Amino acid sequence: MNLWWWILAAAAIAYATKMVGYLVPSAWLESPWVLRLSSTVTVGLLAALVMTNTFVSGTAVVLDARMVALAAAAVALVLRAPFLLVVVIGAAAAALARLIG
Repeated sequence: MNLWWWILAAAAIAYATKMVGYLVPSAWLESPWVLRLSSTVTVGLLAALVMTNTFVSGTAVVLDARMVALAAAAVALVLRAPFLLVVVIGAAAAALARLIG
């Protein structure tokens, strides 16, 4: 079985999963524990993605300019900077760290 069959199978499964979501009764989706669970899972997945993209390169854990960018962006967020400014500050911090290091 070549790669394209696997890609088509994954696409079909993703589409079927999305269609099944329309069959779930809305009362189930509006219950407090489902809302709490969905927001918690979303935050957890986003945090895991950020940490993975910041500290992992290939199969190794690395400490480089991405860590400086994350720290600068976190400070900007704590200071309640607008999102676009947070992105610019993170990019500038990474560029400065790469220039220095």
